[in-house]
Amino acid sequence: MAKKNHSKSPVVVIVGASSGIGQATARKFAKRGARLVLAGRGEEGLDLVADEIGGLGAEVLAVPTDVRYEDQVQDLVRAAVRRFGRIDVWVGNASVFSYGTFEQTPSDVFRDLIETDLVGQISGARAVLPVFRAQRSGSLVFVGSVYSKISTPLVSAYVTSKWGLLGFAEVLRQELRKEKGISVSTVLPSTIDTPIYQHTANYTGERVHPLPPVVAPSRVASAIVRVSRKPRREVVVGRIQGLMVPFHSATPGLYEKVAAPAMELIALRGGDEPDTRGTTAAPGAPVATTTGGWRKGRATRLVIAASAAWLIASAVRSARTTD
Repeated sequence: MAKKNHSKSPVVVIVGASSGIGQATARKFAKRGARLVLAGRGEEGLDLVADEIGGLGAEVLAVPTDVRYEDQVQDLVRAAVRRFGRIDVWVGNASVFSYGTFEQTPSDVFRDLIETDLVGQISGARAVLPVFRAQRSGSLVFVGSVYSKISTPLVSAYVTSKWGLLGFAEVLRQELRKEKGISVSTVLPSTIDTPIYQHTANYTGERVHPLPPVVAPSRVASAIVRVSRKPRREVVVGRIQGLMVPFHSATPGLYEKVAAPAMELIALRGGDEPDTRGTTAAPGAPVATTTGGWRKGRATRLVIAASAAWLIASAVRSARTTD
């Protein structure tokens, strides 16, 4: 397909674009005529996605980038400006995941996750804000998580990074309040059907499974595109898990009684799994796919129904005990 001339189209940088939410977001922006700069650690996987997006008619630049290294993020910004002359939207989406108690999780794995999921986002803001200020415009979109507002056992590093990201975004909005053309939005996905769970670090000794219900990555991509055009402070993607946010805020003690048993019942699936650091330190084999195959029709619906019933029953029993 011949590439179109989009010289006046917005320039969108997507960090963490080689699969999952980032790949789905690139598709959405490409279909709207955006010029795209795609960043990710794995060059081969990134090139596969760039070829796909280019096939949609978009002008694409792929820049291998490990956000743990601030100089690489600065190089990404320079490459985008050198190619397109500006940056209109920055999507901070790079993320890795880890299961295991805090004490089970090796310190270097914990640190790698924080450096990717939080420090990498901070480095992105530091690199792109001078461009936005010079232009007097720009949309900064952070991809956080429902875990930016709640918590469960076994994901301490991820929760730490996502809570920190939400606070960082709030401070940026306050500091940029006089910059009318610059916006900061945070998208908070629930459990999304992406390959991140196949690539997770795991120190539980058991097979792990994402908490249902599992939402399509295209829904997160749509939310990212929307807030880039009409900024909002925070947008939760996934209604059912989104209900955990007010539950957590209103009754934190009750929430804590339910959260740990829920993770043990739903997230841990038995077996004898060896410890693995997943892709926290380096990219895995290229997948260039948006989904991880976690939505399984009727079986998933039954798990959701059973889990919801169990959680409600647990909450009621806990409430009675408290009373």
